[in-house]
Amino acid sequence: MASCDFSTHEYSYDDVANDFNLTNFNLTAEDFRYKIPYILKAKTAAGGSLRLFSTPWSPPGWMKSNGRMKGGGVMKGDMNGQYYQTWAKYFVRFFEEYHKAGIDFWGTTIQNEPTSGLDPFWKWQTMYLSAAMERDFLKGTLGPVLKSSPFAQNLSIMIVDDQRSNLPAWPDTILSDPDAAKYVSGIALHWYEDVETSPSLLTQTHQNHPDYFIFGTEACTGYLPLQGHPELGSRVKNKRFVQLSSLQDLLNWSTGWMDWNLVLDMQGGPNWVGNFVDAGIIVDSSRNIYYKNPMWHVMGHFAKFIRPGSVRISGEFQNLHDANVEGVAFKAPDGSRVAVILNKDAVSRFDSLNFTNHNQNMK
Repeated sequence: MASCDFSTHEYSYDDVANDFNLTNFNLTAEDFRYKIPYILKAKTAAGGSLRLFSTPWSPPGWMKSNGRMKGGGVMKGDMNGQYYQTWAKYFVRFFEEYHKAGIDFWGTTIQNEPTSGLDPFWKWQTMYLSAAMERDFLKGTLGPVLKSSPFAQNLSIMIVDDQRSNLPAWPDTILSDPDAAKYVSGIALHWYEDVETSPSLLTQTHQNHPDYFIFGTEACTGYLPLQGHPELGSRVKNKRFVQLSSLQDLLNWSTGWMDWNLVLDMQGGPNWVGNFVDAGIIVDSSRNIYYKNPMWHVMGHFAKFIRPGSVRISGEFQNLHDANVEGVAFKAPDGSRVAVILNKDAVSRFDSLNFTNHNQNMK
């Protein structure tokens, strides 16, 4: 929703100060030249059905306490006051304008990485919300405003959209309040603390709130120190990509997982603050060529076999007692059973396997 660190510059959809009626709200050249055309192409390639969700990094700077989208700060004014009300209407205007362009969204998060807004020196767009603030904004303004709009009333609203360390306390704070919980569909998570935190936090959160889905909404490979650039063909990143997030999340009640970004250039951008990283597809525009990293093939493997509507099968695999082999199994919508298996060794570890409690052999 408007700009983020991977934009070429900082922009919102209404940079006119104190425009509480959003008279000057408008999509930008980035939307009309890049986002909308490529979303429509992707939608066509997907057979006409494509689930999209939106995420705001920051409201316009004039709404924030620090006066700028970049850097930590909070919304001006009182909770659910004039600024919060305008921010909620900003969401609706975004969905309305995209609807006019032939694009409707499946879901939205409330704020990208809201805890980063505590840092006044944060290098790119952000805004702080605590769990209690997100709860109060959702039940007091955002939820009712979205549900009253024909362009947003069916959205799946996701809370948190931050790191695992916020589990289970953040969802507990919001979902224990029925006036807020009634607007929530799911819990969005990022992977940047997955090395330091256990995936069991997802299971604990699911046990506390089994009626809400868990979805991995961001995983940016190459964010660690000394990794801030593409590494073509990197299998070290590939192993972490699979093992530490997508596979472990799926084993702990996550219903989906998203990479970020789909495509970057040879530097790991564009990124207006130099936060260069890696991606599944790297483009060398000077030579008019692109590279498919191992991560791209892994995502394709998961997506090919774990189709929408699949249900994870519990239980252990036979013949996979080696610590270097992990797997997850699903029952597909057509009744067939599939498995995605990670072999961390350089040599083959098995020839076939059987599902526990299911009479099906796979090779």
